Amino acid sequence: MGGAVGLYAAVARGGFRRYATYRTATAAGVFTNTVFGFIIAYTYQALWAERPRLGGYDQAQALTFVWVGQALLATVALAIGGGLDELQERIRNGDIAVDLHRPADLQLWWLAADLGRAGFQLLGRGVVPMAVGALAFDLALPADPALWAAFLVSVVLAVTVGFALRYLVALTAFWLLDSAGVAVLSGLAAMFFSGMLLPLRAFPGGFGEVARLLPWASALQVPADVLLGRYEGAAVLGALAFQAGWAAALLTVGRLVQSAATRKVVVQGG
Repeated sequence: MGGAVGLYAAVARGGFRRYATYRTATAAGVFTNTVFGFIIAYTYQALWAERPRLGGYDQAQALTFVWVGQALLATVALAIGGGLDELQERIRNGDIAVDLHRPADLQLWWLAADLGRAGFQLLGRGVVPMAVGALAFDLALPADPALWAAFLVSVVLAVTVGFALRYLVALTAFWLLDSAGVAVLSGLAAMFFSGMLLPLRAFPGGFGEVARLLPWASALQVPADVLLGRYEGAAVLGALAFQAGWAAALLTVGRLVQSAATRKVVVQGG
């Protein structure tokens, strides 16, 4: 048991170090996230000037939502490959056969690597845009360390849900010659239903209620609301349980799909 934990910890460290080598790409990502943060923030200022309590947020909370989104965009990686584009390519060209013969679980291996990637992206691409946003705008950042701790737990769960969704997309390469189209559709759904474009609480009526129940809400809406103190007392645990439930469900589905793929599908190119 201890050996397995050590193995996956080493894989996670490898994922962190791998992305840490892309210094130019990281600097470009920080610049891009910051610029888009300003564009969205000014858009939100205009929108909230007309609708001061849209979604139940005041303007400071809405602006905080913007910069949390920019900090988590690369961390959760719902709208981009986030490393699993490599998994799709290994499935397509048949190299996945080598991975399946490793003395390690395929899903856990890639999850560990993705957690390492996410850890670097949070530090390397998330902290600076958030700090710039806090200097440029009046944000509603909490002073309570407990809220920050709950937020970090929520981010870990958000990354896990994001991985589980992208893992399912990657597995479609077992059946599709090119799963890029599925990845694009998944990315579009993620951008819309995570709250990246507009907080899901601003969506009207039943549509908004359904959107907040979907797994993509775990990626941004829930972590942002945790940080903003929208959950009080035991409700924080309920929000984390919501994320954990989706993570467990999606990982289970991913394992079932993986089992079906490796048992019945001939690897393309292999």
